[in-house]
Amino acid sequence: MLLDAKDIVEWIKEYADLARKDTLIIGISGGVDSSLVSTLCAETGLKTIVVKMPIDQLEEQNNLSNAHASWLLEKYSANVICRSKDLSSVFHQFCDGLTAEESSNLGLANTRSRLRMMMLYQLASTSNGLVVGTGNKVEDFGIGFFTKYGDGGVDISPIADLYKTEVRQMASSLGILQSIIDAAPTDGLWDDGRTDEDQIGATYEELEWAMEYAEGDPLDDRKKEVLEIYRGFHTANKHKMVAIPIFKGS
Repeated sequence: MLLDAKDIVEWIKEYADLARKDTLIIGISGGVDSSLVSTLCAETGLKTIVVKMPIDQLEEQNNLSNAHASWLLEKYSANVICRSKDLSSVFHQFCDGLTAEESSNLGLANTRSRLRMMMLYQLASTSNGLVVGTGNKVEDFGIGFFTKYGDGGVDISPIADLYKTEVRQMASSLGILQSIIDAAPTDGLWDDGRTDEDQIGATYEELEWAMEYAEGDPLDDRKKEVLEIYRGFHTANKHKMVAIPIFKGS
């Protein structure tokens, strides 16, 4: 099912009105998810602040982010503002304060995401804004492929019910740059530029199949492998996708 972009735009506007917020804050990476969400926000007519937050970013990722920002500013000049906040020095200072035992590559990747979340909420606090999430259905509810209290720390999630294939289709319908739609998905949190598929071991299309898999359907070797990958991530990251456990006394 492909949701209508107009329905999502209206939902964002209604939520902002109920929350008595007049600004939308979105971090843009040059990926199709954040590009779609920022465009949907711009379509509301509300003040939309898109924020580039490079942390030692690769040139090709910066180029895509800059290209999308330019496209937004040209098309939605009346209500879109772009800000660039290079967090590299903040990240380096954080790293310098860690001992070898306190440092890990995965932990530092997640730290990048959490620094960005902090910046978005700082901007939201000074602009009566909502921080808008960019996670899709596979990431948010399938395999938990996001940073807890990082890119998972948001106020609303407009595309969390869209599969990646639906995100690409909607992005295309809104005229988002084809180079962004075609780019290999990446979270941009690693110095080596690894893609999402490199980290997960399966494509988004394969993971979408796994989420829709019905017990008893015929499986070839690759589908068995994908199902194992999906279930492994879903189990390991379940803590991100459910409410925080609360002890309740008798």
